[in-house]
Parts: sequence; C-alpha cells; structure tokens
Amino acid sequence: MSLTQSRSGTPSSAASDPRWTARLWAVLAVLCLVLFLDGLDVSMVGIALPSIGHDLGLATGSLQWIVNGYVLGYGGLMLLGGRTADLLGRRRVFLLALAVFAAASLLGGLVDDGTLLIATRFVKGVAAAFTAPAGLSILTTTFPEGPQRNRALSVFSLFGALGYSSGLILGGLLTGIGWRWTFLMPVPLALLALGVGLVLIPRDRRTETGGHDPAGAVTLTAGMLLAVYAVVTAPGKGWTSPATLGAFAAAVVLLLAFVLVERRVRHPLIRFGILRQATTVRANLSMIALMGSYISFQFMMTLFLQDGRGWSPLRMAFALLPVGLIVAVGSPLTGRLVDRFGTAPLIITSMTSSTLGYLWFLATAGSSPDYLSAMFPSLILLGGGFAFGYSAIMAQATEGIDDSEQGLASGLVQTSGQVGAALVLAVLTAVLAQAGGSGADFTAYRPGLNLVTGVAVAGLLLNLVPVLRLRRRH
Repeated sequence: MSLTQSRSGTPSSAASDPRWTARLWAVLAVLCLVLFLDGLDVSMVGIALPSIGHDLGLATGSLQWIVNGYVLGYGGLMLLGGRTADLLGRRRVFLLALAVFAAASLLGGLVDDGTLLIATRFVKGVAAAFTAPAGLSILTTTFPEGPQRNRALSVFSLFGALGYSSGLILGGLLTGIGWRWTFLMPVPLALLALGVGLVLIPRDRRTETGGHDPAGAVTLTAGMLLAVYAVVTAPGKGWTSPATLGAFAAAVVLLLAFVLVERRVRHPLIRFGILRQATTVRANLSMIALMGSYISFQFMMTLFLQDGRGWSPLRMAFALLPVGLIVAVGSPLTGRLVDRFGTAPLIITSMTSSTLGYLWFLATAGSSPDYLSAMFPSLILLGGGFAFGYSAIMAQATEGIDDSEQGLASGLVQTSGQVGAALVLAVLTAVLAQAGGSGADFTAYRPGLNLVTGVAVAGLLLNLVPVLRLRRRH
C-alpha cells in the first residue's frame, strides 16, 4: 500500500489515520538517518583535518579543499538535484544518490593520495545534493500537510542537528584511532538506510512535464570551483600573476555564462525574478554570512587547537561541543519563536549573538587564548546565533513566495549558504597563507579572525539597517 496520496486523490494511510504505523516510522527513520549522516560528515571530517594533513602531507590550502570539495559539490548541484527528483522520481533519485554517497565514503577511507581524497569528497557532496532535496520531498509527500507533517519535520530537523553534534565527538574518538575511520564509519549506516529504503519507501511516478538544466549546473559549479581555486592559490602564485588573473577571468566567464543560460533556457535552475523580493535577497545574503563565518571559524580553530596547541582530536571535539549542543537543543524551538516574533527580529538576534561571539574572542584571545574566559563564552554565543538563525533565515527566504516556487526559494537559500561558505573559507585560507598563520601563537591567526568577524558584522548590518530605516519613517 502506498504511504502517500495517490494522483487520483485516494487518501494515504498517513492522511486517513493520525496514528503513525510502524512502516511510516521506518520511512521517517530512513530519511532522518540520511540527514544525520550529512550533519555527521561536516563536523566529523572537520575534526580529522589536521591528522589528514600530517598523514598525506597536505598544506592548509589543500586541506580546505576537503571541506570545500564537499560544500561546492553539494551547493552547486542542489537545485539540479531537486529538479531531477521531481522529473525522474524521488525514490529512484534518493536511493541511487545514497548508494553513491556510501561508495564515495568507502573510497575516501581507503585512498592514500590527497587529490583522490578531495575527489571523493566532491562526489559525496554531489550525492548529498541529490539525497537532500529528494529526501525532503519524500517526507512532504508521505506526511499530509498540517500537524503530522510539522511533527515529521521537527523530528527530521532535530536529527540534522544531532548529526552535527554527534560528529564532533565521534570525529574526536575515531580520529584518535585513525582518521580513515571518519570516512568508513558512515558506510554501514548508509547501506542500512539504503536497504530499508529499497523495501519501504513508496514508489512514485516520474513527472512527464518539465526539463533539466545541466548547462546551468555545470557552469555554476565549475565557475565556483575555479573562483575558489584562484583565491586559494593566489598567495603562492601572486595576486597579479598571469595564472591567478587567468583563473579569475575564467571563473567570471563561467559565472556570466551561467547567468546567460538561466535567462535563455526553458527550465532554468534559478528564475532570477524571484530575487526581486527584498526579503528573499536578504535571506540569501544572511545565510552566506552565517554559514561563511562559522564554517571558516571552525576550520581555523581546528588547525590552531590541534596543530598549534597540540590538543588531541577528542579534546578539541569536546571544546567545540557547546555549539553543537546548543544547535541541537535550540533548533526545534525556533519554529515557535518565528510564529510569535516573526523572522526579522529573530535573525537580528541571531546575527547579534554571532557577531558578539567573534568580537569577544577578538578582545580576549591575545596570543594564547584561554578556553574558559575566551573560547567558551564565544562558542555559547555562536551556538545561539546558529541555532536560532538558520531556521529563521530559511523561513524568511520563503516568505511571500508562491507555492509553486517554494522549492526553488528553499533550495536557493541552501545553495547560497553552501557556496558562500566555500568562498569565505577560500578567502580565509588565502589570508592565513599571506599572514603565515600557524603555530601556537594565535597572533598569526588574528587576520583570519578579523575576516570572520567582518563577515558576521556585514550580516548584522544587512538585517539591522532596513529595520532602523522603517522605524525612522514611522
């Protein structure tokens, strides 16, 4: 029996009975497990970066590609992933992408070459770009709109936050055994989800109308990859060297080609008219500020605490855990707060909290930051900023958008967060390379912290200025 509503309007088992069957719970468990693995991957591999660098002889500029390879594959192709799921069938796309995710995880734990490892990370990001929108579509079509869907979404979101929090601890434990286990551990979990999904996820029909936009996906992803490459390699080659200028020029050409493709293709990944709404633009820029600042901060602190301070991976994981715990506890509450106060006040509060966190660290770090007086208060503020900002920004991105473009709006803001994080991290890597950021003296990392703080301040001003202008008019 299908768990979703049929095309003929026959009510699903979920819609006809508010009590969930064991099969419904199992489908939700599969979707939650895959989202859990996505969150787990981000934090767990981040903890392992210094060990990977030592073992494979990778410098900071190469290590950032282990993060950015995944992020750019994920962000660059997410919109294509959502469209493909609609056209070819959500179940088919979800399960195929999950199989690729498992295979790439296995290969990542076995390779001995840095370039091959980065390639597996990119493939995993591409796979996640298809599992994420397909999985969310399966959830929204399996559980009817209203309390049941809201309940399912709350459980779904909680597992994403728990994945990130768990990844910090598991990353520390597994890296202590060997960094390869951070890649191998998700494999059996992914295979378990794949096996259960094959049996229980309901079949759906492929859509007969619509089309793909592979040219848009390729030009966007290639342009972003080349832009990140140009920024990361510029300190070594020279910002005005022919190689650097040529890479920047090629990136610009590819991104302009993406814009032209989107304006002319029949079924574009992004309909640019959606950006005429100010709140949508502000939400996308806010997501860049939130994701870009924190991902870069975590990358920098991972290197400093393990390479500079000589902390073990597990000790460093526990040091960063406050952020994950606050995200796990706070994220489920955000929906109620948005309903009560609206998105703008919550986003301003979030950006203020994040900005204060970075500013506190700047003011108290000195050359040898103390954990209790400098790091811990900053992490509490950053956790609060991320927990209450992410969901509020997602909600603002879809405010006032027609139902037919809700998927586009939510996919666009997630893409902005991933691609923005990649660009900020690339700039951070270049700044640290220029400043010679390394060792136990945090002074060498201060230019990177200045950059991260500046990104957060820009996100705060972006949201604060429109509110202040509105108050002056009244």
